[in-house]
Amino acid sequence: MKQKYITTGAYYVAFILLGMTIAAEGTTLLKLAEHTSSAIDQISWVFFFGALGYLIGSYTSGRLYDRLPGHLLMSSMLVLMGVVIIFVPLASSLPVLIGILIVLGFAKGALDVGCNALLLWLHNEKVAPFMNGLHAFFGVGTFLGPLINERVLSTTGDIHWTYWIFSILAVPIAILIWRLPSPQARPVPDAHKDSALPMLPVAIMVACFILYVGAEVSYGNWIYAYAVKLGLYTEVTANFLTSTFWGFFTVGRLISIWISTRLRPITILYVDFVGCILSMGLILLFRDSAMILRLGSSLLGISFASVFPTFITLAEERIHVTGTITGWFLVGGSLGGMIIPVLIGQVFDRFGPGTMISIVLSAIVLNLGALILFTKVSVRTQTTGDKIPVEI
Repeated sequence: MKQKYITTGAYYVAFILLGMTIAAEGTTLLKLAEHTSSAIDQISWVFFFGALGYLIGSYTSGRLYDRLPGHLLMSSMLVLMGVVIIFVPLASSLPVLIGILIVLGFAKGALDVGCNALLLWLHNEKVAPFMNGLHAFFGVGTFLGPLINERVLSTTGDIHWTYWIFSILAVPIAILIWRLPSPQARPVPDAHKDSALPMLPVAIMVACFILYVGAEVSYGNWIYAYAVKLGLYTEVTANFLTSTFWGFFTVGRLISIWISTRLRPITILYVDFVGCILSMGLILLFRDSAMILRLGSSLLGISFASVFPTFITLAEERIHVTGTITGWFLVGGSLGGMIIPVLIGQVFDRFGPGTMISIVLSAIVLNLGALILFTKVSVRTQTTGDKIPVEI
């Protein structure tokens, strides 16, 4: 039992680092644009290609985790992250930066799949609070990332040490995970061995991840530029706004650990989406208020917090989630992280920063619709008495 909790803690620490690296992309975006002499619409492509690497890493690693020792693969990805991230602030051209971020995204995607899939295998049917805890520590990382960048930016005037600190942290985490025994992949239950992949519910859940991750990553990465371009915050104080969003995101994930033991996943998700829509409505109505932007960002962070882990828990209730299926979920998340932030980048300067809020709100509303569709498909297939839906 002690070994199980040590392993869980190792995944949590890895997710702190993952959160740091993801949150830093938004707060360092303007400096990366300076380093590579790129305009906003050009530098926004780093989100697309970083997410492309994430997608490839998620897809390929999902199958590998079903076949190889999970901790060997995870520690290898952490070492790869630690090496590649050194070169992010050193890139002086956009193509070079894009190449670096594709490789970095690959490592992050593989690490993400590993932490989620192996945690499921470690705790099985008791995974809900541990899954929420895992993603709470991701929130800790996203909260700390902008604060580290603010300190580095205030001290050195540039962002090099922001990334180099992350590189240094990756090494001991890789060693810790490498030394721990890997959880065994769960065997497919006999009743499910001859069943095909439940295509329709998996596809709908992938769409949910596309829309949710696209909205979360877009807001977290673009709120800095949004606040600076509207003149509501400076390049230094906008780091605190970003940390406010991720800080309340973390608080929400900590609260969701307790909530996940009291409420059904579907109830939690409906409450989350109502909170998201109300938060974005506030920001849209009072777009010239720095105070409302901070308040709306706080409420949005809390509302976003438990969506990702609860999607996984909800899926585990309805279908047998393997490493491959977990990989597909994260492929969906990667697609959202590729498409929606880049879409915002293409219209940000042309039509104004407010388009960011409108696009994120649209993604949230569509996500709620996809969730309702998933529940209807699941209810209809569950009436057959089988946990896996009928083949489509």
